[in-house]
Amino acid sequence: MALLTREIHIQSIRLSLQPFTASDAGEAYGCITPTLARFMSWDPPANRASFDQIYQSWLTSMADGTDYVFAIRQRADDHFLGLAGLHHLREDSPELGIWIREDSHGHGFGREAVRLVAQWAAQTMPPASFTYPVAEQNSPSRGIAESLGGMVIDRCEKPKYTAVIYRIPCPPAS
Repeated sequence: MALLTREIHIQSIRLSLQPFTASDAGEAYGCITPTLARFMSWDPPANRASFDQIYQSWLTSMADGTDYVFAIRQRADDHFLGLAGLHHLREDSPELGIWIREDSHGHGFGREAVRLVAQWAAQTMPPASFTYPVAEQNSPSRGIAESLGGMVIDRCEKPKYTAVIYRIPCPPAS
């Protein structure tokens, strides 16, 4: 069952996460660079029109309740930081994903955002666990999974890199 996305608001002291909307598109698109995407399974969109088609598919998936994409912002000033994803919600172990704009790397925003999404999902739709695919060479992202108790359960070859798949336990609902 799809939740009404306008009612979802996940917060910490530093961060505010809300479902992605068309009004987030310009900021998100402006932060997607080739170096940001080097460890992503996708490449940067060729142009804004291509990105518009991509985010429209996210809106459809959110309306269907199969995926959520959250815009991550700093609470203090509403500064756009990146996107967090919760995908394949009809599976026992939905997939977590994250990207943080390059000029905001190294501040723990990705770890905090993934933890918030996992905690929200544990309270809202308790999955058995989460999966977290990541490029084997992406040490900072691997650190996110490991900080949440993630263990490598598989490896696979992707077009751009070798990926490791983490299983992250579902945090206890608070």
